[in-house]
Amino acid sequence: MTKRGGRARTGAQDKRRREEKERRRDERARGWPGFFVKLFKWGAGLAIVALVLLALAVSFAMRSLPGYHQLKATQVGQTIVVRARDGSEIVELGPSYGKWLDSNEIPQVMKDAMISVEDRRFYSHLGVDPLGMMRAVYVSVTGDKRIGATSTITQQLARNLFLNSNRSLDRKAREGILALALEMKFSKEQILELYLNKVYFGGGAYGIDSASRKFFSHPATELSTGEAAIIAGLVKAPSRYSPTADVDAAVARASVVLRLMKEQGRISPNEAAVDVSAVKLKQDKAQNSVRYFTDYVLPQLDMLLPETFEPIEVWTTLDVGMQRAATTAIKANVPKGAQGALVSLDRDGAILALVGGTDYVETNYNRAVNAMRQPGSAWKLFVYLAALEAGYTPDDRVVDTPVTIDGWSPRNSTGGFSGEIDIRTAFAYSKNTVAAQLGNEVGFGTVASMARRFGITTPISTYPSMVLGSSEVRVIDMTRAFASISSKGQSVEPYGIVKVTSADGEELYRHRPRSSSSLAPDYVVAGITDLLQTTVNTGTGRAAQIGRPVAGKTGTTNSNKDGWFLGFSSGITTGVWMGRDDAKPVGGLQGGRAPAQAFAAFMRYAVKDRPVEEFDTKVQLPEWQLEPDDEFFFGKPDDYYFIDEQGNLIEPGRPQEPGVGEMPFPVEGEGQPGRQPPAPDRRSPNGVLVPSRNSAPPAASDDFLERATGGQAQPTPVPSSTTTRNRGPRVIEIPQSGSQ
Repeated sequence: MTKRGGRARTGAQDKRRREEKERRRDERARGWPGFFVKLFKWGAGLAIVALVLLALAVSFAMRSLPGYHQLKATQVGQTIVVRARDGSEIVELGPSYGKWLDSNEIPQVMKDAMISVEDRRFYSHLGVDPLGMMRAVYVSVTGDKRIGATSTITQQLARNLFLNSNRSLDRKAREGILALALEMKFSKEQILELYLNKVYFGGGAYGIDSASRKFFSHPATELSTGEAAIIAGLVKAPSRYSPTADVDAAVARASVVLRLMKEQGRISPNEAAVDVSAVKLKQDKAQNSVRYFTDYVLPQLDMLLPETFEPIEVWTTLDVGMQRAATTAIKANVPKGAQGALVSLDRDGAILALVGGTDYVETNYNRAVNAMRQPGSAWKLFVYLAALEAGYTPDDRVVDTPVTIDGWSPRNSTGGFSGEIDIRTAFAYSKNTVAAQLGNEVGFGTVASMARRFGITTPISTYPSMVLGSSEVRVIDMTRAFASISSKGQSVEPYGIVKVTSADGEELYRHRPRSSSSLAPDYVVAGITDLLQTTVNTGTGRAAQIGRPVAGKTGTTNSNKDGWFLGFSSGITTGVWMGRDDAKPVGGLQGGRAPAQAFAAFMRYAVKDRPVEEFDTKVQLPEWQLEPDDEFFFGKPDDYYFIDEQGNLIEPGRPQEPGVGEMPFPVEGEGQPGRQPPAPDRRSPNGVLVPSRNSAPPAASDDFLERATGGQAQPTPVPSSTTTRNRGPRVIEIPQSGSQ
C-alpha cells in the first residue's frame, strides 16, 4: 500500500513537471510575437505623440512666419556701386537683388531647370523629402559626404530666410519644421517664386534677375534654355561653377542640368542638345585689377560714414583708361615668375591708377599698399634731400672713392670708382659711396627724419647701410614722397574717394582737401628735381624717357630681388615695383630696365592729354648760404676784415688761406673735439687732393680771434668725421678704416 502510494505521488510529480515544461515552451513560443506586438504598440504610441508635437511645432512656426509681402521685401547686406573719375560704373559690390519677378514673369524653362536639378519631387512632397532627410541624418552621423543629402527647394528657402548653413542635426530639424510651415502657409508657386528671387548665385547676385544681368547682361525674363541651365547649375556651388571664374566648369554643370531636364521630360531632346559653350557671357569687371583699388579704398568707408545698410554709390578718383594702361604696362614688362605693382597719383594726391599684382583672380594680395620691400637706391631721394637742405648744391664737387663707415664698406654697382664728380652726376649714376659719405655727414638720423617728413610710415633703421635703402617701404608711400617733390615741396595725401551718395542721390560724404604744408625749402626742391631730371636724361633712368620732361629715380636691391622706378611728369607721379613675393632673386631685374619701361609705357598714356610742363630747377640759395660767397667775390682774401660792435675796424692777424674751406658741419651724434695735429693730405684715385679730416686750418688765426674778441682765443673744433668744403671743389672725407 505504501509502495503503491509512493509510486502514485512520484507519477503525479513527473506529470506536473512535464506539464510545466510544456507550458513554458508554449510561453516561449508565444513570447516573440508578443514582444513585437508590444514594441509596435509602443512605437505607434510614440509616433502619434511625435506627430502631435511636430504638428504643434509646425503650427507654432507657421503662425510666427512673416507674411508673403514681408518676405519679398527682406534683403540682407548692403549694395555698393563704385564709380570712376568720369562717373561711369566700374564695379558693383555686395548683394544685388535685381528686379523682383512674379511667378507668371519667370520663364517656365527657368522653373523647370531649377526643379530638375534641385528638387524633382517639388510638386509632390509636403516640404520635406523623407528620403532626403534620412540621407542628411546619415551624412551628419557618419560624415560620408559621398552620399547626397540634397534639401528640397522649400528647405533651402527656409535655410536662406531664417537659418545659417551649419551642418548639424539641430539645424536640420529646425529647417524641416520651417519647411513644413512654409508649405502650410504658402502655395507651391509662391514658394518657388520666393526661392528664385532669393537664392544666391555667386558674385553678390541674389535672385535670377540679378544673376541674369550679371552673367548675361539682360533681365531674367529673356533667359534662354542654355542660360537657364547655367544659372540653375550655380546653386550647388556658386564659387566653383561661376562662369566668370571657370567657364569650363559652368558649361559642364549646365550640361548636367540639361540632361536631367531631358530625363524628367521637361524639355525635348532637341532642346537638351543646345550648345551651352556658345552662350555669350558678360565680362566680369569685378574680377579684374580694379578690385585692387576697391579693396584699398572701400574699407575707408567705415571711418568716413556712420553705420548704414542702405545702398550707396561711391565716386572715386580712378581713371579707367589709366587703370587699364597700368595693368597692361605691368603685365607686359614684369619678368617671368615675378609680380608687379603700380601707383599713380595726381598732383593733389588723387589716386589715378592702382595695380597690386599681375592677376587679381590668381592672387588678390595688394602689393601696392600692403607689401613692404627694400627700395634700394630709390631711397637716395631722402639722402640727397638732407644734403641739399644742409647746404649742398647740384654743382658741388664730391669724390667717388672707397670708404668704410663703422666697419661697413659700400661699393658701386659697377665695381669701380669715378673719383671727383659733382653731386648731380653722383645722383644720376647712383654712386653708393657718395650717398654713404653724404649720409654720414648729415647724420643717418637726419635722413630718417627726412623720410618721415615725406610720408614714409614703415620702420626706418639708422645704420649706415640705410642710405642705400635697407629699410622696407610700401609702394604707395614712396610714390607719395615723389609726388611731394612734384608738388614743389608741398605735402601730398593720397586719397581715392571723392564723394559718397545714397541711392536717391543724397550726398553722404565729400572729400575735403587737407591743408598742405611745406616739407622742404624751394631751393632744396629745385635742387632735387634737377638731380631727378638728370637721372632720366643721362643717368640710370634713361629707359623712362617719354618725349617730355621726366624726373625720377631707379632702385635695385642686392641680387635683383626688388626693382623700382619712381618719377613724375606733367603733374602725374607714378611708382613701379617688381619682384617675387618670396623675395627670391629675379634674373635681369634692375630698376632702370623693366620697372622704368613699365613706367614709360604707362606715363605715355597718362600724360597724353596734359600740356608739357618744364621743371623749375633754378636753385635760388637762401641768404645764409649766399653770404660767404658774396664776401669772397667782393674782395681779395687779404682784404678780409672784422668790425666790432662799436664799428671799429679790426685788422686780421693772418689772412685766411684761399681755397681751403670754411667751418665744416658737425656730424649728428658726434662730439666736437679740439684741434688735432695736422695729418698728411691724400689724393683720390684720379689725383684730386683730398684734405685729411684734421688738416683744415681755422677760418682765422688764434691771434686775430683774441684781438677781435678781447679775450683768450679758443682752438677751432674740428669734427672727427665731416665733409671738408671750400669755395672750389667740395670733397668728402670719411675716416678710412682699412680702405684705400
